[in-house]
Amino acid sequence: MSARPLPSSSPAARGVDASGVLAFLDALDAAPDIEPHSLMILRHGHLVASGWWAPYTPERPHLLYSISKSFTATAAGIAAGEGLIRLDDPVISYFPEFEADITDPRSRAMLVRHVASMASGHETDTIFAARELDREDLVRGFLLVPPPRDPGTVFAYNQPATFTLAAIVQRASGQSLTEYLRPRLLDPLGIGEVAWLRDRSGRELGFSGLHATTDAIARLGQLYLRGGVWEGERLLPEWWVAEATRPQISSTGAMPWDDWQRGYGFKFWMSRQGYRGDGMFGQFCVVLPEQDVVIATTADTWDMPGLLNLVWEHLLPAFRPAPLTGGEAADAALAERLAGLALPPAAGKPAPPERPEDWSGAAFTPDGGVCGHLPKLTAIDLTPGADGWTLTLTEDGHPLRLRVVGDGWAVTEEPVPTAVSGGWTDAETLVVDIAFLETPHHLDVTCSLKDRTFTARWRTDPLPRRRLRAMGAPRASA
Repeated sequence: MSARPLPSSSPAARGVDASGVLAFLDALDAAPDIEPHSLMILRHGHLVASGWWAPYTPERPHLLYSISKSFTATAAGIAAGEGLIRLDDPVISYFPEFEADITDPRSRAMLVRHVASMASGHETDTIFAARELDREDLVRGFLLVPPPRDPGTVFAYNQPATFTLAAIVQRASGQSLTEYLRPRLLDPLGIGEVAWLRDRSGRELGFSGLHATTDAIARLGQLYLRGGVWEGERLLPEWWVAEATRPQISSTGAMPWDDWQRGYGFKFWMSRQGYRGDGMFGQFCVVLPEQDVVIATTADTWDMPGLLNLVWEHLLPAFRPAPLTGGEAADAALAERLAGLALPPAAGKPAPPERPEDWSGAAFTPDGGVCGHLPKLTAIDLTPGADGWTLTLTEDGHPLRLRVVGDGWAVTEEPVPTAVSGGWTDAETLVVDIAFLETPHHLDVTCSLKDRTFTARWRTDPLPRRRLRAMGAPRASA
């Protein structure tokens, strides 16, 4: 189903100073290490500002990374409200097949509330240790890693804890997370198609891997802001919202930034203001109860603290206690700015400035004999065509064909949605930027005609590493 549009309003009518939002956009433009992909701001239940930086678009799903955890927690909250799970049940009680294997008393004492709040008693992420202990079942591997501390006494950002919470919901409901959430959350909120990466056993990851639109992030935040009620219908227990969005465990010392030191709820971080769902590389669902605001972002950046700092510096002061008079000019300027958002394409000419025949059919091998970031990327070939050049990346024997037009972004949908910009920087060098549009990630590729070699480097490293042809939302046919 397609999403029902959110109610919209001018910023001034909802007490939002559009000049503050413009200042935020200016600051993003000036931040060299932050590439924004989308922004949505809701105030008093109305969408007051939204924009997507081309080639990103509103309807396209985006890999949300750890905001996936907040959706998993929401499924757990619904399941708790239905009596399918209980927070004070031992985790092991949902997996009786592991009863004989799990002998550590702390692992056996671990409760559902502990895996919901990253308080399993482990002091570090156990994902590698858990996979070493059981490559087929991450839940069993996780429970086999003895916690050095009592559950409930220490915080550790621990991916298998959330995977286990997701597995509990799937075990108790007899459905996948998406199947369980569709009639209970996704359809009532008006969220359209979503897709979730799965492990080798077929279970959705829970801790990451959810692909959904920015609109879906905003709607989830608005549901929590309204205490679990959407359009007059209670979707989440009120007690769950209260518990999920308050500190369940201290996160002091967890990460060296202020907004990660304020405590952790049930898959939500506490912030200097309000609380939020976090996804790696700048996927945020910021909820500000005092201001009655939800801010949703997608991005590609290592500097997540810097992005939040810009929110506090520019957006927070823009939320005023009453409607603004005389804000029409700023509102109009903001609307125009949002409509024209675009990422600058990489520079380059659409064709070789000299001897194009030398490039036609040219084949390139990895510089140094291996592509370190993508060891199975073994060859790049280039061929001319009527509407530009085709760049073919061969990875593990599979070709990925992309168009290079040298003017703006060339979007290709199959086999994976990409946008390519760039071109020839001189007679000997082709440089292209490949944006994988359903993820935060870009691959920068340079081909040298003189050496017949190429380099290919991720701007931010995908987690986990995937084949290029799989760098998008999983399809039903995949």
